[in-house]
Amino acid sequence: MPRERGLKRQRSVSPLPAAFGRWFDSRGWVPHDYQLQMIEAARRGRHALLVAPTGGGKTLAGFLPSLMDLSEAPRDGLHTVYVSPLKALAVDIARNLETPVCELDLPLSCETRTGDTPSAKRARQRRRPPHLLLTTPESLSLMLSYTDAARVFASTKCIIVDELHAFAPSKRGQLLALALARLQRLAPGCRRVGLSATIRDEEAFRRWLAPRGNSSLVDLFKGTGGAEPRIDILAPNAHVPWSGHMARHALPEVYQAIKARRTTLVFVNTRSIAERVFQDLWRLNDDNLEIALHHGSLGPEQRRKVEAAMAAGRLRAVVCTSSLDLGIDWGDVDLVVQIGAPKGASRLLQRIGRANHRLDQPSEALLVPANRFEYLECHVARDAVAERDLDSETLGRGALDVLAQHVLGMACSSPFHPDELYDEVREAWCYNDLSRSDFDDTLRFVESGGYALSNYSRYRRIEPGEDGRYHPTSRRVSRQYRMNAGTIVSAPTLSVRFRRGRRLGEVEESFALGLVPGDTFAFAGRLLAFQGIEQTSVIVTAAKSKAEPRVPMYAGGRLPLTTNLADRVRRLFDRPDRWTEFPEAVREWLHLQALRSVLPGPEGLLVETFPRGGGRNLKQFLVAYCYEGRNAHQTLGMLLTRRMEKQGLAPLGFVATDYVVAVWSVKPVTNPDPLFSIDILEDELMEWIGESTLIKRSFYNVAEIAGLIERRHPGFEKTGRQMTFSSDTVYNVLRQYEPDHLLLRAAWADAKGQLTDLDRLAAFLNRIAGRIDFHPLDRVSPLAVPALLSIGREQVADEGLEALLMDDDGLIEEAMRID
Repeated sequence: MPRERGLKRQRSVSPLPAAFGRWFDSRGWVPHDYQLQMIEAARRGRHALLVAPTGGGKTLAGFLPSLMDLSEAPRDGLHTVYVSPLKALAVDIARNLETPVCELDLPLSCETRTGDTPSAKRARQRRRPPHLLLTTPESLSLMLSYTDAARVFASTKCIIVDELHAFAPSKRGQLLALALARLQRLAPGCRRVGLSATIRDEEAFRRWLAPRGNSSLVDLFKGTGGAEPRIDILAPNAHVPWSGHMARHALPEVYQAIKARRTTLVFVNTRSIAERVFQDLWRLNDDNLEIALHHGSLGPEQRRKVEAAMAAGRLRAVVCTSSLDLGIDWGDVDLVVQIGAPKGASRLLQRIGRANHRLDQPSEALLVPANRFEYLECHVARDAVAERDLDSETLGRGALDVLAQHVLGMACSSPFHPDELYDEVREAWCYNDLSRSDFDDTLRFVESGGYALSNYSRYRRIEPGEDGRYHPTSRRVSRQYRMNAGTIVSAPTLSVRFRRGRRLGEVEESFALGLVPGDTFAFAGRLLAFQGIEQTSVIVTAAKSKAEPRVPMYAGGRLPLTTNLADRVRRLFDRPDRWTEFPEAVREWLHLQALRSVLPGPEGLLVETFPRGGGRNLKQFLVAYCYEGRNAHQTLGMLLTRRMEKQGLAPLGFVATDYVVAVWSVKPVTNPDPLFSIDILEDELMEWIGESTLIKRSFYNVAEIAGLIERRHPGFEKTGRQMTFSSDTVYNVLRQYEPDHLLLRAAWADAKGQLTDLDRLAAFLNRIAGRIDFHPLDRVSPLAVPALLSIGREQVADEGLEALLMDDDGLIEEAMRID
């Protein structure tokens, strides 16, 4: 790519064809060893995994063999498929490929194919495929579901999976793995290439990439590190907040940093925070700097406009989410700002790599902690990046709901025999141990919905012909599959648009239903006034009121704290020599905690109890400093309240942050050890999951992925209420009449894994067994204040508790008082 420059070393470029060697020379570049190794691997027909730093020419290394092959032997047809986790990345790579294609006068075409691609262009791409197709996993699976897939993909020589670490651990990765298996059948000589900058377990990713998980088929190439990144942590002159995620106290200094640079990317962790930060920066923008907003809920027109303006160097800053943190190559970016803690070392390294996207120049980043705990997290994240101590990823086995979607897609493409498809899907590593019984159950589900649903014609989607090969029961089945395929299950959304104007993007239905005409809210960088809902659209006008606007909230937006950073934060408490790096307010906070109670240790668990209030408002609090991430803490909070209830302590509620769990009750805890016992953990959790709405939410997700419930239909979309009603109805039927149904098994697997973080919680409880440091206190401790403030900022039904928690100044004064 144009800005992925190597170090200018003096060495021969003879392994390159003459034209390519001259092109490198004209730019003052010398190919890296791993770029030449990738070329040699392609000549030998080997699969390859390249792990190299951001800005080191990974993408060029992936494409060079394809460009050289097409240069030496021009021909028609699809040659290389490039798969990206982000639409923006696919567009960016296509834009950057224009330079070598044009300057080398290569006889080839390069196009993107994503959900934003117009239907006419998608149809033309099937008739006359480009040589290089840049796409996403969802679009690739859709293309493979068409009846002409064998013709379109037969000529494919290579598939490049960029940012492999972002795919493999998720259901998107499982869907992609199944697509790779199908592509291998359609084009047996197709090579697989994986690219990443932030892989820790290289052998695991080699297995994921390889056919049948045979890692010996995948060559591993590694790039050497470039310039070390420069990471500063903002220590504002103003006070340091006790809680919150906005860092509003520091935004004036962030604005000054933007003014001092050419172009800045301001990363935040959620879409709602992106909207708020953009509005706050705009109010500070007395210099009329060109500042834009980018996140996944904005309309494609606005996203493309921002991306094009950035590529052209017309913007001074973009406030963005993870929609831009993978691989985007904008060479004019000279600073990355991270608002709030990054939650993972790999994520931070990925984001700061967007600045000075070159191996020989350091990326520069400014971390802006939003609260006191985040100061600790930002410091250990910087340490982890300096040590290249990346976060580990768990590569799970294939889910049955994803398999069901794939089975239907393959039937839409061409009739299949079960034996052949079973062998094919086991080519994917995540399904290579799939039992025949699980496959047959999946097949029966796609065929009839399963035993309990087999009498309903709408669930009969495929059927065998006389030759035993399965095909769709109607053209409607194929149409519905293509309208609803994919593994990203988001909350139901409504379009936001002006009555006679363009569409701005989408907000979640639950947010829109809470608005009344005249309400103002911030979205797409604008202040909007709600007029009403028409069908599936939120109708708005430009807001005239100066009142504080509401901001849409989005489910699933919070990033979990990684185990790596959690371990480092715990160890930091034992390093008072490092505290000199913190602002004075943070140092005082930690010193007073050590004086009033004790600091958490690196191995055990600190548990504090204390009363608050008096008389009828007296509440007993337990705060556990676990540092295991919000998901595990949510599950632990449920476990603690259930156990406290059995002990007669009358728990009233709990709150979980990334750092602590706080529970309040009528009676005090006098012995915390039984509450944190590993005994019968899974039995208790399974009992709770079965009684809670968690399993229904999990079933909703797997039912949508498997195609049992369908959101999109010709001319309309079901509302969230309609989807939930359909899901709950089917769930109740299956639970009563077929409790071993495929989707109930898939829902339980999801609830145990993704939703409850059970493995991480179990490891935590094992680690702290016999190591609980219990400190009963007479009042709240300094370290407990952020957790109690987070309770007070939620909707609290207990008026007495609300009175205790909403007096921020009183709570803080009580905690910090020495007597």
